[in-house]
Amino acid sequence: MIIANPIYDVVFKRLMENEKVAKFFIATLLEQTIETIEVKPQEFTYTDKLAGLAVFRLDFIATIKTDAGEYKKVLIEIQKAKNPIDLMRFRNYLAEQYKKEDKINNENVVLPITTIYILGFKLPEIISPCIRVKRDYIDLINKTMLTQKSEFVEKLTHDCFVVQVERITDRYQTRLDKLLSVFEQRNFTDDKEITKDYAHDPDLEEVKTITEILHYVGTNPKERKKIEIEQEAWRTVNAMFEEKERKYQKELAEKDKIIEELMRKLNAQK
Repeated sequence: MIIANPIYDVVFKRLMENEKVAKFFIATLLEQTIETIEVKPQEFTYTDKLAGLAVFRLDFIATIKTDAGEYKKVLIEIQKAKNPIDLMRFRNYLAEQYKKEDKINNENVVLPITTIYILGFKLPEIISPCIRVKRDYIDLINKTMLTQKSEFVEKLTHDCFVVQVERITDRYQTRLDKLLSVFEQRNFTDDKEITKDYAHDPDLEEVKTITEILHYVGTNPKERKKIEIEQEAWRTVNAMFEEKERKYQKELAEKDKIIEELMRKLNAQK
């Protein structure tokens, strides 16, 4: 089956618009049963005044209620390339979310936060395609693990999940494997890496729904055009950052030469 690459914001948005898919995606990563979910894409436009470039993108906020009756806020971030502007933007975005209250049952409350990062690049130190950075409560006096949680601590710290799509393999055994399989960055049908051939035969209803949505997005000309526009915009941004990086490195090298020359002259005068 031909499916669209879900690493793009406009494609991932189509998946998160389906409540069953959104529940499956978050519940599988968090390993929790979700009773209710509300997903709100957050629009963001990065503008570079010097380049005269504005790039539209999305972050995703999901408010969930678990089967234990707990409400949580889940922030989902897709980063296709390792750009400093994305890291700083999301740090600021995360800080803003910590300050916001949410309305639950007509009451304003501050919800615990969980973050999910879907990365289109590899972290060289971590070879696993999917990790969880988990908080533990440790009694440093008695050197024991605490099981009781504090509302104060829960609302000031958070668990984090990281998915490296470039490290996903063709493994197809667990529920998590089957979710990750749609993000696998292989078997592309075009040079632009917009669509790919999904080789697995989905045996979970949720994965069938995901592939059906991705098939439509990948084969519909209007939907594909949206992906191409997003792709071209971020190619321009990446090229701009690479050019700035090369210029910065060149300036550093020139300054190093000047410093070396000054040091040589100083040493010659001694």
